[in-house]
Amino acid sequence: MTSDRAALWAELREWRRDFHRHPEFGFEENRTARLVAERLRGFGVQVTEGVGGTGVVGTLRRGRGNRCIALRADMDALRIPEQGERPYRSAKPGVMHACGHDGHTTMLLGAAKVLAERGEFDGTVRFIFQPAEEWGKGALAMLGDGLLERFPFDEIHGIHNLPGLPVGEFRTRAGAVMSAEDNFEIVLRGIGGHASRPQSGREVLVAACTLVVELQTIISRRISPAQTAVLSVTELLTDGTRNALPGLARVLGDARSFNPKVSEEIEMWMRRIAGGIALSHDCTVDVTYTREFVPTINDPAAADAALGAARVALGEDHVKMLENPNTGSEDFARFLEHVPGCFAFLGNGETSMPLHNPGYDFNDEAIPFGVDYFVQLVRQQLSPSGSPA
Repeated sequence: MTSDRAALWAELREWRRDFHRHPEFGFEENRTARLVAERLRGFGVQVTEGVGGTGVVGTLRRGRGNRCIALRADMDALRIPEQGERPYRSAKPGVMHACGHDGHTTMLLGAAKVLAERGEFDGTVRFIFQPAEEWGKGALAMLGDGLLERFPFDEIHGIHNLPGLPVGEFRTRAGAVMSAEDNFEIVLRGIGGHASRPQSGREVLVAACTLVVELQTIISRRISPAQTAVLSVTELLTDGTRNALPGLARVLGDARSFNPKVSEEIEMWMRRIAGGIALSHDCTVDVTYTREFVPTINDPAAADAALGAARVALGEDHVKMLENPNTGSEDFARFLEHVPGCFAFLGNGETSMPLHNPGYDFNDEAIPFGVDYFVQLVRQQLSPSGSPA
C-alpha cells in the first residue's frame, strides 16, 4: 500500500468513526449532511443540499461525455441503544448506526475524493447521499423533490455491507435482489373482564394467539412453494393485566415477497383468516395492511457492469453471483423503478454481528474495497472511449 493510500484509509476510518459517534435518525441527519456537503465542496464537487429534506447531491464532471452515473449511500441511523465499549460508540442515547450507513456514507465520500483528484473518466457522476432509508421514506422524498429532473442520470448503483460475508467479497445478481416489505396491524376488539369469569365478557387474547398461529399457514399452505415469501408476527399487545382479561389486542408484523401478486395474496388471506377468527370468538377485527418497500430489481446490464467492475477492483476470486435474493428490503428499489441500476453487497466479515443488532459495528477494513469498487465502476461506465468498458 502506498503512503497516499494508507493516509486516505486512515482519514476515512476517522470519518466513519465520527459518523458512528454521532448517529442521526431519518430526516434528522443535519450534522451528517452538513459534513458530507463540506467535504464534497472541499474536493471540488458541486453540491446541492436539502434535497428531499436532508439529502445531499454532489455533481462531478470531467471531459465532454454526455453519460451520467449516480452512486448512492444512505446516511440514517436506527433507534437502537448501542451495546459494547468501543471508544467511538454512539454519543446519542437510544440511537446508533446498527446497519452500517456510517460506512456506506464514508465509502462514497472516499470515492468522491479519489475521482475528484484523479478523474480518468469522461462524463458526469452524481453522488447521492440519501436520508431516511430505514423506514422507506428517503428515496421517495428525494424523488418527490425532483431528483430525476434536477439531477438526471442514466444509471444508479449502491452497495450494502453484509455480515457473515468475508471482507473484500462482493455479491450481486440480475433481477430480484431484495424483497418488498409489507406492514400489517390487526386489532381485535371484544369485552374485557375479570380473569375469574371469562364467560362474562368477550376477551380477545385467545383469539389473538389463535390468529398468530393461523397467520403462519398463509405461507405454508396458501402461497406456492415456488414463490419466496416470509410472514412474521413481531408484536402482540393487549390491554389486559395479571387478573384482567383484555378487551383489545393488537397483532403487528411484516411480510416479505418478490412478486406483487404474492403480496396481494398474503393480504387477501390475512383479511379472510382474521375475519373468520374474530367471528368464531365473537369479537370484531380491523386489518391495516400497507406496502412500505417495493422489491429491489437489478437491471441485467447494470448487474453485469457491477460484477465486471468488482472483478477488476477486488479480484476475480472475490466476486461471485448472488445465488438467491435477500429477504431484507431496501428503498434503493424506488430509484430502480425509474432508472436502470444495480444494488450489491460487500462483505462486513464472518464474525460481524447481524444488522440491526445492538452490538453491530461496520468493519473499517471494508472501506477500501467499497471505494475501489465505486471508482472502478465510474471509470468503466464513463470510459473516455465514449462507451462503457
